[in-house]
Amino acid sequence: MTVALAATALGVPAHADDRDAPPAVHPRAETPVLHDDEAGGNADADDPAIWRNPAAPGRSLVVATAKEGGLRVYDLDARPVQSIAAPPPAAEDDAPGRFNNVDLVHGLRLTTGRSDLAVTSDRGHDRLRFYRIDRDRTGGPLTDVTDPSAPAVFSRDQAEINDQRTAYGLATWTDRATGRSYAMVSRRERTSIALLELLPAPGGKVTYRKLRTLDLPSTFRMPDGGSWSPCGEPGELPQVEGMVVDPANGTLYAGQEDVGIWRLRADLTGTPKLMDTVREYGVPGVYDEETEECVLGADPGFGGTKLTADVEGLTLVTEPGGDGYLLASSQGDDTFVAYDRERADDNEYEGGFRVAAAGPALDGSEECDGAAALNAPLGARYPNGLLVVQDGHDSPGDGDRPATNFKFVDLGDVLETVED
Repeated sequence: MTVALAATALGVPAHADDRDAPPAVHPRAETPVLHDDEAGGNADADDPAIWRNPAAPGRSLVVATAKEGGLRVYDLDARPVQSIAAPPPAAEDDAPGRFNNVDLVHGLRLTTGRSDLAVTSDRGHDRLRFYRIDRDRTGGPLTDVTDPSAPAVFSRDQAEINDQRTAYGLATWTDRATGRSYAMVSRRERTSIALLELLPAPGGKVTYRKLRTLDLPSTFRMPDGGSWSPCGEPGELPQVEGMVVDPANGTLYAGQEDVGIWRLRADLTGTPKLMDTVREYGVPGVYDEETEECVLGADPGFGGTKLTADVEGLTLVTEPGGDGYLLASSQGDDTFVAYDRERADDNEYEGGFRVAAAGPALDGSEECDGAAALNAPLGARYPNGLLVVQDGHDSPGDGDRPATNFKFVDLGDVLETVED
């Protein structure tokens, strides 16, 4: 989140209130800590994706973004396999590469044959980057196959790129009817989502073309007839980051951080529906320049009851016959919310959970940004599938250094908890 909320005006502390805590699941492993400072290479854990190795599921991988730290690749024991630096600035005074979100595309047809790809949004350059996945390649499983001429997603020139209202959230989708693959990309500090078609380029590279954009609302009509906009820094609109597409029906779920979760067609046609809202929805706020916080007023009671801003990582747990769950990170209270995946049931609420510490040396997840679930056997360690979540405050920490990483959770534990 770009702006802190001063919860004292609501009479509650920042990460807790009098609601009962949801049941806990516990991680089985965690990745090495990343530090967002000069000594740590400005690496900041953000968003994961899980690649399943069909030939040897126990040798599957987790690909994760580290912002200015680039990409990290881990095995199922959460051990580092490969580190890829973000691209340097275009020129000395320009913004550096910054990898925000990552997703996967399976079997994309390239000029060199079909390949699985990791796709990441490079906020620093306002572009997508593509990495071919080859588990046994000498030097590491990821190879950069980005077309050097791939265009900026939103910006018209380098000056706009440097303003950093650039490519932010990301979700990929392959249309089962046509076999074509796409990326939905949101824009930082704006409500825009762009639909990009992924295309082969010469030499086994990958590029894209923009098909259309959609702007979600930034102002909302309240039940009392008034209007409301989320509080933020002057000039900023309520952005989208967490997104996921249900491949069975082409439904895009998009988390507008200070608003709630939208449901819409992945081709960005039709009318979006706001399927759930954050508790802070409709709460007036005033931005304080001195403290760089939004001071909130009295709650009129228009918001939802499950999510606490920000809405962050969205991921799907798919099951046969359309069953399964949409999971959302409720960042403001360190919990996760599960909704029914079936649209016929209007994505009804199914329960919640938190990722709590497994012991003194293995903490849980706080202020989670990104999350990824895969409901498929992953060898002996995760025969019931895997949930990977970002931890925004790894502990025990290292003094005042910012510390983040990723937690690996048995998906079977999550499903058992939600279905109880």
